[in-house]
Amino acid sequence: MASASDFALAAKFVQSMPKDGPVKPTQDDRLNFYKYYKQATEGDCKGDAPWAIQFEAKAKHEAWSSVKGLSADEAKVKYVEALNKMYPSWKEEANKLGLTA
Repeated sequence: MASASDFALAAKFVQSMPKDGPVKPTQDDRLNFYKYYKQATEGDCKGDAPWAIQFEAKAKHEAWSSVKGLSADEAKVKYVEALNKMYPSWKEEANKLGLTA
C-alpha cells in the first residue's frame, strides 16, 4: 500500500515531469492523475458540470466525478499505482532530481 509520503512524492514527481522527458503521459494518464489527486486532496467533485464546449474543464469534471465515493487513502494508492505502471523507476528518478515528500 502506498504511504502518504509516497503519494506526496509521486505528486511532486508528476508535476515536475518535463514535457520532452523520456516518459510522455497520454491525455488519459493526465486525467487519471488529476482525478486521483483531486479525490485524495479534496474529496468528491462538487458543482455542476461545465458546458460541453469547455472541453478540458468538462473532461476534468467527468474524470473526477468518476471516482465519487473513493476514500482519500484509496485515491492516494491509485495515484501511486498509476505512476508505478506508467514509470516503474520514478522513485529513482525523483531521487536524482532531489525531490522529497
